[in-house]
Amino acid sequence: MQSDAVVPWMTIEMLTPDAMSVASAGDAPRGFADWHRALQRALAKTPAVYDSFTTGRLAAAMQAVRDQAEDVDLRIPTRSGPHELKIRPVFGPAGDVHAIRFWLGPVTARVPDMRPAVGAIWDLNTQTVQLPSGIALFRGISAEEYAPRMSIAGLFHRMSGFDRHAEVLDLLYEPKPGDKLQFDATVLHASGEMGRWRVTIRARDDERTQGAWWLIEDVSSDGSPSRWATLERVGLREAHRRAGTHLAVVQLDYTSISHWLTDPAPWVRWDYLFRPIDVFHPDDRARLAELGDRLRAGETTGVTVRALNYTGGYTPTSLLVYPYPGYSSRQLAIAQLLRVADDVPVLEPQHHTLDTRHGSGPVGYDEQLRHWLAGRMNRSPA
Repeated sequence: MQSDAVVPWMTIEMLTPDAMSVASAGDAPRGFADWHRALQRALAKTPAVYDSFTTGRLAAAMQAVRDQAEDVDLRIPTRSGPHELKIRPVFGPAGDVHAIRFWLGPVTARVPDMRPAVGAIWDLNTQTVQLPSGIALFRGISAEEYAPRMSIAGLFHRMSGFDRHAEVLDLLYEPKPGDKLQFDATVLHASGEMGRWRVTIRARDDERTQGAWWLIEDVSSDGSPSRWATLERVGLREAHRRAGTHLAVVQLDYTSISHWLTDPAPWVRWDYLFRPIDVFHPDDRARLAELGDRLRAGETTGVTVRALNYTGGYTPTSLLVYPYPGYSSRQLAIAQLLRVADDVPVLEPQHHTLDTRHGSGPVGYDEQLRHWLAGRMNRSPA
């Protein structure tokens, strides 16, 4: 190996106790590749290391990092000169190790900088993605916008040109052992700057988590292509905007908004909530959940509910609900939202309208929401 060779960091996901695999190698996705073969290939590139180091020792070092949650720096003497092994844990919001990253090469080689990476947890009961503060180092989000919990609708709304919502929701709302998913997504910052995130997910339904564990890597680069919305999608979005229609994917069993298919309804406060179900009045949630039987029969139905607005009160809102086509667990529905009374003002999410004096206390992260809304004109989430 040449002394000027750049050996990439390899990321091994450890999102469930009984499985681990290769998530990425450098900037390239690996899609749950077998980690045994990956280690063998890594050692094959440095044949001199075989004299004093084996895949078994490397695997043991990786496991030690997972168990002890500490960095490993090991110098390995070889006939062609000393080599280094570096292993770094990637932590989730509860301090667990969601992945490890390792680098193996001669001490004369340049060690590339590690890109930011964090673990996250999708908790089905609260319907939030729990995030550590390290996510604020990513392109696409700032420290002012960071909140410990985010709704899946809030995460989707940051993505541009993303079209795998159904796959993600299917895994998250009906987690089954063995289910997994990896995808890249373009994420928009308040300033208009583009980021690129790689998300690796494994479903979990055990004593630790009902939902899924995530690994999120920032794979942004100035030269990487960004995914923009198609002309058809932009045109449809503009048509809905001009018509004043607002379509959302609603999770009926948990009575929350999972994704906006159009621009969000401007009178509904749906993001940066402590609990995403708070978007609908507590007394209306049971009526919304009861629509599931009619939808399973293939019917279209409607209901009027009270939707949380930006003053902390509620706005009467009519929902025309119809089945989400092709969704396996049939928990999701498409809802068209319409204000019931024309004389009820549209409480747009302007800075001065955020107020919780009418309620018993804050229902969400108000300061972060203000910052996010202040830059919304710079984004195009289509």
